Amino acid sequence: MEITCEIVLSSVQISQFLTNVLITAGVLTINGTKKAWNTLNNNDSTSILNNTDAGSVSSSLLDSLEKITSHLVNTTFDIKTEFIQLNRTTFTDTFNAEFNSSVVIKIPESYGDNKTITMIVFNSLDNVLPARNEANSSLNSINGRVVLVQSSGQIKNISFTFAILNDTLQKPECVFWNFSLFDGLGGWDGKGCELVLNINETETVTCNCNHLTSFSILMSPNSPKKLYLDIITYIGVGISMGSLVICLIIEGLIWRKIRKNDTSYLRHVAIVNIAVSLLIANIWFIIGAAISDAEVKNPPACTAATFFIHFFYLALFFWMLASAMLLLYRTTNVFAGGLSKASMLAIGFFLGYGAPLIIATVTIAATAPDNGYIRENIICWLNWDKSKALLAFVIPALSIVVINLIILVVVLYKIIRRRVGTTAAQAEERHVLVVIAKSLAVLTPFFGITWGLGAGILADPRNEGIHIAFAFFNSLQVQIHFLPICML
Repeated sequence: MEITCEIVLSSVQISQFLTNVLITAGVLTINGTKKAWNTLNNNDSTSILNNTDAGSVSSSLLDSLEKITSHLVNTTFDIKTEFIQLNRTTFTDTFNAEFNSSVVIKIPESYGDNKTITMIVFNSLDNVLPARNEANSSLNSINGRVVLVQSSGQIKNISFTFAILNDTLQKPECVFWNFSLFDGLGGWDGKGCELVLNINETETVTCNCNHLTSFSILMSPNSPKKLYLDIITYIGVGISMGSLVICLIIEGLIWRKIRKNDTSYLRHVAIVNIAVSLLIANIWFIIGAAISDAEVKNPPACTAATFFIHFFYLALFFWMLASAMLLLYRTTNVFAGGLSKASMLAIGFFLGYGAPLIIATVTIAATAPDNGYIRENIICWLNWDKSKALLAFVIPALSIVVINLIILVVVLYKIIRRRVGTTAAQAEERHVLVVIAKSLAVLTPFFGITWGLGAGILADPRNEGIHIAFAFFNSLQVQIHFLPICML
């Protein structure tokens, strides 16, 4: 014999139950939980890349709330908690409501039927749900409130006006959460939704959709994709690579002549390695750009390109540091003896390639497991928005610029105070030191300005002037300053 039990709750009891559910769910969405949700969502991304079966906890949370609201009886509610607001009401002709000054929902026509509509506005569900779309992009961000809408009848047209959360983002996409994407893990989908208005003055985005579920908007960092920036960059990089090859040819032609003086020899070793590092970095830059522009994304290839770009650009700066250290050592060590040429070469190569290798390896090991190493949808380069991995380049590079400038001041002071050598060897040594000082005096500020502009792009991504200046200085740095130094 089968016994069926049915529990009937009053409206007050249902309201109290829903309030408790919303409070509990709201606690799970607070800012303090974002790191934990990121970890869970990164596991989802790993499952997508590896084609393994797994469930999405964040998607399951939203699915549970949708199921709860879909089983509500025909009773009106207006429940407001700190992080979630639920409203259930009826309408006949049209519907228009605003929630927390962040979302306006409009239904222009109900086709004459009396309908019940249930809406949940989440203040912080962007901490929970990943911003992945059909392309599985890690670049987008959820930039509006997440709104869940359900109705007792069919609604063919509904409008949402979202107040954007971050005004530095652009390219809005009207999306809904599709639970079936990525074999059930879920993701944002734009089917059935279209962008109507994007008003910068009021910082709002309006979307129209022809179905009901959970909606929001995705937006991406403001990184201008301009044809003239690409032209400046690629032409400049091409000319730079040609100039670097000319520099290396010049060094090969004079190599025998510079072996007599240890200081001159070590200076040219540094120049050759700076040129080689910059040349290889430019080659990998072109490879990375080709991978980024490809229609089919290849994250492993992009990761490899980013690693080598990072490594060889760091090697460029650390060889500049090695050159400055040589200059300082030779200037302050006025007596014969000291370190041998072999010892200084060993120190130079460890500093020039060992330190960059350690930094690049630690960076990829620390950020790649959480998918925070690259930002593949802009260019194959270190991530900034998610993990701040770019600091692993900016901090060492700008620190070396500061150290080199300090060394230059000390060396110039020493050279000015030192009397002119009485022997030909001393005079030649002084000449070489002056040449090294001139090289560093040119390269250090120039590279510092170039990557200082790079930091400026992070601070003000909308400023096209900074983008143009960075593209110009970064692409033409070789032929303007480095090639003449090869000829000194």
